[in-house]
Amino acid sequence: MSAATIQDHGASGDRPSPGHGLPRKDYSGPAGAPALYSPDSVAWHIFKNPVALFVGGITAVLLELGEPRVRSGVWDHSIFPTQPLRRLQRTGYVTHASVYAPADVAERVIRAVNRMHDKVAGATPDGQSYRANDPMLLDWVQCTVGFGFMEAYSAYCRPLSMEEKDHSYREAEPVATLFQAHGAPRSVADQQRQFAAMAPLLEPHPIIGNFLDIMAKTPGVPAPLRPFQAMMIRAAVALLPNWARAQLELDGPQWRLRRWDGLIVRRLGALFERLPIPKTPPVEASLRLGLPANFLYRGRKG
Repeated sequence: MSAATIQDHGASGDRPSPGHGLPRKDYSGPAGAPALYSPDSVAWHIFKNPVALFVGGITAVLLELGEPRVRSGVWDHSIFPTQPLRRLQRTGYVTHASVYAPADVAERVIRAVNRMHDKVAGATPDGQSYRANDPMLLDWVQCTVGFGFMEAYSAYCRPLSMEEKDHSYREAEPVATLFQAHGAPRSVADQQRQFAAMAPLLEPHPIIGNFLDIMAKTPGVPAPLRPFQAMMIRAAVALLPNWARAQLELDGPQWRLRRWDGLIVRRLGALFERLPIPKTPPVEASLRLGLPANFLYRGRKG
């Protein structure tokens, strides 16, 4: 999964417009076709919930934009600054394909993303060269994605045990490898070590504020969640480790998650744990595998 991994179940849907350069797919068939992740995976539960996707995606991108080479690669080679909704649609497409699409389709989508990354290279304003397929940067993006979505789900949707969190990283390893992130974390301990190694490289930058402004104005969640979008952005900032908030200069009062805001976001996350959204990838993938439409919404045993 690449930077700006934020998905809208509702308004933007999951089918990008023609010309996005990615294979088209159908989650509903062929019948019985397995995905890269199994239906009982942690990933199938996390990625069904639009609260976890929006909040966790923002958390991941904030960490990514703090790294100068990732920041330049995203901002200089992406349509996100000018066409944020289309960029969210495209990234949501890749995210859901890698989790819910038939495995052969998911692999084609991932190969297409890798080919796009092969073309992205340049230099930061201070002269650091970068390539999107740099193993260090790929590992960092995969680390932030795993952290962001998992921690958002655990904080605002359903608490995950440490065992479940470790399992989430382990089960993601084959998919991370397909994205060429061979050094992605395999446990919470790995993730923490990677954060410690990357911390000296992270820095504040106006682009981080620009990104948050864009996210506040772009309809990035289903219509019923849009009145709560601003507090969900603050919930994403709150997920950052304390040192990262301070280092990225996101520890001001405007980004502080108020107690009642946190309670509301958790209520919304819990609601979407029980509310199947028809015609969405999680529901269609469940039906493809002969499972009930509400398979992912009946609770999960730890």
